[in-house]
This record gives sequence, C-alpha cells and structure tokens, in this order.
Amino acid sequence: MRSLQPNIGAVPMVAPAVHTGNNTGAATDLLGFESACLVVNTGAVAGDGDFSIKLQESDTTTAGDFADVAAEHLTGTVPATLEAASVYRLGYIGHRRYLRTVLTRNGGTSLALGAVLVKGHPAEVPVT
Repeated sequence: MRSLQPNIGAVPMVAPAVHTGNNTGAATDLLGFESACLVVNTGAVAGDGDFSIKLQESDTTTAGDFADVAAEHLTGTVPATLEAASVYRLGYIGHRRYLRTVLTRNGGTSLALGAVLVKGHPAEVPVT
C-alpha cells in the first residue's frame, strides 16, 4: 500500500460550521500543483435549508476578478441543493491560478458544512 499523504496538499475552503447565510471563501493558490478537487462534507439541514456551492477561478486574488468556473473545466457535479449527511467531489481541470468557493443560502434556515480543496500532482514531493 502507498500513502497518498505526501503527494497532496489540503486547504480549508469553508470552515466546518453550521452556516446560516452566504459564505465566500478566500482565494486559494494552485501554484506548484497540476490538479485540484473540492471535497464538500455536509451534516444536518435545519428548517428546509436550501444551500448551493460553486467554484470560482481567477488569475489574481482581486475579488472582482473571480468568475464561475465553466462546466467544461469541472469534473463531477454537486446538486443545486446540497443534501444532509453527504460528501461531494468537484474536480477542477481549468488553468487559472486561484480558486475560491461560494456557498449560497437560497432559502431555509441552516446547513452544517465544511469544504476542503485537495491539490494534487505537485511539482515537488513530499508536500509539507
């Protein structure tokens, strides 16, 4: 068996918490990595919570430069409404340097959620 640990980087995108509103994550730098996958882990949904999540990309860290990642630059999908007690994987195959998440509350009360960006195919190993 081989360990994946020295070959990936992991960056928190959405802190694990009960979210009651919108949340835009910080810009995450992909420099030194050739691939990325957003892993979203949900918990309880309260009050018919209706939340969605998406990835945005940019060549800079300027908030206004971010745009939604085009469907052809994603592998996998997340549903329009995130469900309780679920794990979703959304792969990124685009070419921009920075990614961020946008969690949107479309209705309802709250959703327990956390998200991590797993960065792969590093230029240098082991990843520290």
